[in-house]
Amino acid sequence: MGKGTGCFPSKGSKSVGAGSGTPHEKVETGPTSDAPVSASNSPLATPPPAAAPSATPDAAKSPAPTADSTERSVASEALEKSADDKHSVKAPISSAAPISSGKVKVFIVFYSMYGHVLTLAKKMKEGVDSVEGVEAILYQVPETLPADVLTKMSAPPKDEAIPVITAAQLPEADAFLFGIPTRYGTMSAQMKAFFDSTGGLWRGQSLAGKPAGIFVSTGTQGGGQETTALTTITQLTHHGMLYVPIGYTFGAGMFKLDEPRGGSPYGAGTFAGDGTRMPTETELAMAEHQGRLTANVAKLLARK
Repeated sequence: MGKGTGCFPSKGSKSVGAGSGTPHEKVETGPTSDAPVSASNSPLATPPPAAAPSATPDAAKSPAPTADSTERSVASEALEKSADDKHSVKAPISSAAPISSGKVKVFIVFYSMYGHVLTLAKKMKEGVDSVEGVEAILYQVPETLPADVLTKMSAPPKDEAIPVITAAQLPEADAFLFGIPTRYGTMSAQMKAFFDSTGGLWRGQSLAGKPAGIFVSTGTQGGGQETTALTTITQLTHHGMLYVPIGYTFGAGMFKLDEPRGGSPYGAGTFAGDGTRMPTETELAMAEHQGRLTANVAKLLARK
């Protein structure tokens, strides 16, 4: 049973140098398939009848609603919550217009007790930031253990330069990478507590349609490299997020048997061992690769 990065304290461990990385084909963004709402099919788009003899000059000059304004009106009405339905769920409406003029944002949200997941997260950020028009932002989830317990576990202080995220901030992202240490083959209590705090977002389906990837850390080879990702997918599914695995796109690095290697088709990963083992160059390269892959998917879906 693997216990991820929460098994043992790091003993004089230091960060491994940057991985070699692997080339990744550029994902070309094609034309959007979304079409504006047809004016002939919308009751709001019917042009006004010819002015009656009694119509005032101002009324006669009023322009007919355009297809674009009709689309915005239909979208607004579809997103409104019915006054007599307390349990209605907002349905996301597709729009042909660009989402914004800024960069596509990928939130890398993680928990790390001894630094293993943090090391992967930083390398993953490098991969995301290498894609033009996309930027990654690191966030750590709130700690749930008391300070005295963390001291007894010899956990180092958290990196104060990385902000702690709240569930309310998640809708600001265009995509996600969730870094999860395992506990007995599933996510740690800190990550589960964070996902449990997203009930309001689930009810409104505020994260539906957004791509999300997963990367992990386990104590041993059989400690949950795949099961942690598999059991996390249920969280993404209920939110309507689009799970983005890496498959075997990392290439030859997926088949190396000359050294222990974390990671799987579900996402990058590392082995913590007794706490002194930090991510290898191959594991770091896979993390960087996953960052680039997720960034390209996010960019494609955002129609940038």
